[in-house]
Amino acid sequence: MALRDAAIVGFAETKIEARSGRDVWDFGAEVLESLIRTTGIEKGEIDGLLINGSMTGAGNCFWSQTTAEFLGLELDFCQTVDVGGSSAVAAVARAAAALDAGLCSTVLLLNIDTESSEQNLKMRSFHGEWIHPYGMIGPPADFGLLSSRYDHLYGLDLEALGKLAVTQRNHALLNDNACEKLRKPITVEDYLNSRMIASPVRLLDCVMVCDGGNGLLMTTRKRAKEKGIDSFVVPLGYGERTNYRTAENLAEITESGHHIAGRKAFAQAQLAPADIGSYQPYDDFLIAVMIKLEMMGFAKPGQGGAFIREHSLGFDGDLPINTGGGQISAGQPGLAGGGVNLIEGVRQLMGKGGARQIKDRRQTLVTGIGGIPYGRNWTTSTALILGTEG
Repeated sequence: MALRDAAIVGFAETKIEARSGRDVWDFGAEVLESLIRTTGIEKGEIDGLLINGSMTGAGNCFWSQTTAEFLGLELDFCQTVDVGGSSAVAAVARAAAALDAGLCSTVLLLNIDTESSEQNLKMRSFHGEWIHPYGMIGPPADFGLLSSRYDHLYGLDLEALGKLAVTQRNHALLNDNACEKLRKPITVEDYLNSRMIASPVRLLDCVMVCDGGNGLLMTTRKRAKEKGIDSFVVPLGYGERTNYRTAENLAEITESGHHIAGRKAFAQAQLAPADIGSYQPYDDFLIAVMIKLEMMGFAKPGQGGAFIREHSLGFDGDLPINTGGGQISAGQPGLAGGGVNLIEGVRQLMGKGGARQIKDRRQTLVTGIGGIPYGRNWTTSTALILGTEG
């Protein structure tokens, strides 16, 4: 199986900063330098690049090529992965495919963005005609409607969401890379009393846009062992779904493509939710974490809140969730945000979690969310199961 023949041999992450004022390629250089230093792989050995679509580089149709040029990389394979917050996770599968096809031998998976300092986004979609004129501006409004629908169907368990917020914030307190503005303790009461943004979405439900970067180095398992690298992370299963139920006139918005992507990832990995040692879900809003617990099979629809209440989600619990704080409590470096959860999953499997190191390093599940469509749940849903070798 081509996916299992790939190996993640290194990870890197910058400090997440609010309005850093730094150039986006500065973050890229920092990530690349860190990967070279920690893996021992020379810069000249890197012949493939997959980079996330970026709010900073949104107007640049040569984004991957110009980034490679500024980093001084000469490549055999180069591509921008533009499925929004799903890009970091999706890049792992695409890198495995490129390695299997012999298009390259060592791939840099780079996620960089400085959205809080420089945003160049121009949306050419339904937003300008059907959303913004009616006051639906920004993701909080979309998630407010999604949360209201969930509340109507099942009841919204605010205490459970508060527990999730506190758990992730406690993890961020142990994460030196987390944005300093967010490294402050909170309580469930703080969550419940935080100001309303788009009812019933509160301030502490929401992610804070920042600047930063992260990345991975991938090669084949064979080449990793030839280079003397005997401890690495292996992709075991992957699933992706774009435009879930988009052809239907009326779709249930509390369902997402993770129902399909997750089922495919688990089947490919020959695993079940009970086998997962930790979970690193994309978390632009807390309810996204809860809904994906249901979509991925950890809980039945409407039972996500009960699952959160019944389980210990801390790094030393029975299902550690977003052990670096997630994007909500570590900060979201624009469209590089999906890499925050992915890098944390790799870090934990490699046993480099430090004070927040999990106990069960068998398998971790990482998810991505990319886009918010009109009258549907998320545009692209991705699910990736990672395991260890060595």
